[in-house]
Amino acid sequence: MAYQTTNPYTGETLKTFPNTTDAQVQQAIESAHTAFLSWRDTPFSQRAAVLTKAAQLLRASKLDFAKILTLEMGKLLAEAQAEVELSAEILDYFAAHGEAFMQPDTLPVSKANGRAIVAREPLGVLLAVEPWNFPYYQVARILAPQLMAGNTLLLKHASNVPQSALAFEKLMRDAGLIDGAFINLFVNHTQIETILNDTRVHGVALTGSEGAGAVVAAAAGKALKKSTLELGGADAFVVLEDADLPKTAKWGVFGRHWNAGQVCVSSKRMIVVDAVFDEYLRLYTEGVAGLKAGDPMDPATTLAPLSSQGAADEVKEKIRQAVAHGATATEVGPKVPEQGAFVQPTILTNVTPDNPAYHQEFFGPVSMIWRAKDEADAVRIANDSPYGLGGSVFTRDEKRGEAVARKISTGMVFINQPTRVKADMPFGGVRRSGYGRELINLGINEFVNHKLINVVDIDAPF
Repeated sequence: MAYQTTNPYTGETLKTFPNTTDAQVQQAIESAHTAFLSWRDTPFSQRAAVLTKAAQLLRASKLDFAKILTLEMGKLLAEAQAEVELSAEILDYFAAHGEAFMQPDTLPVSKANGRAIVAREPLGVLLAVEPWNFPYYQVARILAPQLMAGNTLLLKHASNVPQSALAFEKLMRDAGLIDGAFINLFVNHTQIETILNDTRVHGVALTGSEGAGAVVAAAAGKALKKSTLELGGADAFVVLEDADLPKTAKWGVFGRHWNAGQVCVSSKRMIVVDAVFDEYLRLYTEGVAGLKAGDPMDPATTLAPLSSQGAADEVKEKIRQAVAHGATATEVGPKVPEQGAFVQPTILTNVTPDNPAYHQEFFGPVSMIWRAKDEADAVRIANDSPYGLGGSVFTRDEKRGEAVARKISTGMVFINQPTRVKADMPFGGVRRSGYGRELINLGINEFVNHKLINVVDIDAPF
């Protein structure tokens, strides 16, 4: 695979990077392992100081870091700056809380069992395989907790964001992280398996497609290594009859179209009860029509191009296939520019269960909207998906919203907002959306050894 920067707005390939050689892979593993032997004994205060410094450096050069994201994957400049800030918040969060999360659990004392604790200890070198849609955030949410745990990390980032990967590697070096504790690699699929088969590597965290997840999880399983997967999503956006429709429609437009719709947890499946369906559809369509496609560096632009022309072509083909199987596709708003990897905002209705689109994930500005008979029917449609990442419920009755949320089979459900991404809340899903959790104490615990230490009187019965 070629690691290169291609501007999604101009289509121009700006820079190409050489792949990591097999010898360099071996050297990186050895360096990461050597760093681990030192880093695992580094006081928590020093680990936290590195993360805090990295957050400060991100904020001090927020615009410069953001421009790299916009250049490589087309993100709106304002959204790119928000991602830089979110990444800094994650670094700060684990600097503040990581030590507490790593404290041992004390079990109840008994005459037979004596004193017992469950200690948390780092595993060693980990591999992170990350996607292009949030190039800094995806790295921060695995790197920050695992550095605080005492692990070290090898990064295989997406091939279209090499400068973003290098920028984060340099950031951590500038923040004072020891050599080898975080290494970026431009590796191929075969080399990923080589890394996982190395006895010095103890686990892998992947965010990406179902296909990539299946391949990496299989390789990790064969090598008996721990893995976590954050895969696709087709989040349900449930609108009940008592929802505040104008505000709900605005959240719907944002929830579906931020990052040009290229978000695992964007509101891809809108399920609206019959009583308010027509009004919601009208308000939502008006909102989508107000989006302005253009140069993502321009502050006036509100709809960015997709990450590549190939990504745009794939979404367009999925729309064609959906229509061929009976769906109605309504293009909304002014025509998008011919220059750039744009997809015309499109609303799909009449998508029946026998249509391939019914169970697909559209990674772009395509909204599927269903009419539900009532609340129970809305929940049924929401759960009729192979995915189980996030979701949302809109209602003026918060207790009702919570009750409905408990019936939706996903890892996350939000009431009166689309699925959110925050430094201090867990992230992850179920079923084909993957397994494991990122962030807070759940994330840091994914790659630590929970070691039982039991002190028993020598004369105690066995």
